[in-house]
Amino acid sequence: MPNRRQFLLALAAALPLRAQEADQPIFTTGVKIVNNLVTVRNKTGKLINNLTRDDFTILEDGRPQTIKYFSQQSDLPLTLGLMVDTSMSQTRVMDAERGASMRFLEQLFRETKDQVFLMQFDMTMQLRQPLTGSLKTLYDVLPYVDTPSRKEAMNGGSAGTLLFDAIVKASNEIMKPLQGRKALIVLSDGVDVGSDASLTDAIEAAQKADTLIYSIEFSDATFYGGFGGGAEGHRALTRLASDTGGGFFAVSKKLSIEQIYAAIEGELRSQYSIGYISDKPCTISEFRKLQIAVKEKGLIVQSRSRYWARP
Repeated sequence: MPNRRQFLLALAAALPLRAQEADQPIFTTGVKIVNNLVTVRNKTGKLINNLTRDDFTILEDGRPQTIKYFSQQSDLPLTLGLMVDTSMSQTRVMDAERGASMRFLEQLFRETKDQVFLMQFDMTMQLRQPLTGSLKTLYDVLPYVDTPSRKEAMNGGSAGTLLFDAIVKASNEIMKPLQGRKALIVLSDGVDVGSDASLTDAIEAAQKADTLIYSIEFSDATFYGGFGGGAEGHRALTRLASDTGGGFFAVSKKLSIEQIYAAIEGELRSQYSIGYISDKPCTISEFRKLQIAVKEKGLIVQSRSRYWARP
C-alpha cells in the first residue's frame, strides 16, 4: 500500500488537473494571464449567456490567441465603485440618484462576496465610504452624499466638477491593487470642470486598473438652459464606457434610472471571463490592442479595446 507521503504527492499532482477541468485560472510564477470580461447581446439587445469558449476568438495586436481559461462570471466576487457627481448641476436629481443607488445595491450586492466603495466629486473629491462588505454601512452613508451647501460652494472658491480626477484617483488608489472583477458606476452629466487629468488620462487609468466603467448620464436640463450636459458631456461618458468595456446609459423619460440599474445588474450577472497567455513576451509596459469576437453572426460583443501589458 502507498504510504502517506506518496498519497499526498498523488493528491497534489491531481489538483491542477481538476482546476483545469473547472476552467479556473492556475496562476504560475512568471506567467501573465490576460483576463477579459465580455458581454454578448443579440441585435435586439437580449443578453446571451449560453456560449462556450469555442464560440469566441481573440486577437492581440492582430495576432490570434489561444483561450486558456473560460467561465461565466455571474457568481464570482465583484468590487464596485459607486461614483456620484455632486456638483451644483446635479442638485435637482440627487434624491433620485440616492434612492435608485440604494435599490441597485440591495439587488446586486452580496455581503458574503462583494465589496463596494462610495465616492462623491464636485469641486473636491471625497471618499465617503472605503471598501466595505456591509450593506448597512452603505445605507448609513449614502444619505450624506449631497451637493455642496451655498457656504461650502463659496468657501470652495469656484464651482467645479472633478470627474476625470475622481476616476483617476479611484482607479489608481483603490482598483489597481485589487484582482478579480472590478467596475465603476459613474453618475454624472459628463461635464468636467477643473480636473488636472484629461478624458484620456481617466480612460487609461481605468484600463491600467483592469476596471470597467458603466456611465449613467443623468442631468438637470434646466441647469444648462434646457440642454442638459450637452454634447461634450455625452461624448465623455460614452468614451469612458466604450473604451473600458463597460456600458453607457442615459436617463430619459423613456428610460428611468431604476431601469438602467436593472440593465447594469443584468450585465454584471451575465458576463464571460476569457483569459489567455500572450504569444508575445512583454519586455516593456505598453498598451496592446484587443479584438474579441464571436463566430456566430448577428451577435454583438462588448469588451475593452486594449489592455496594459506589464513585464
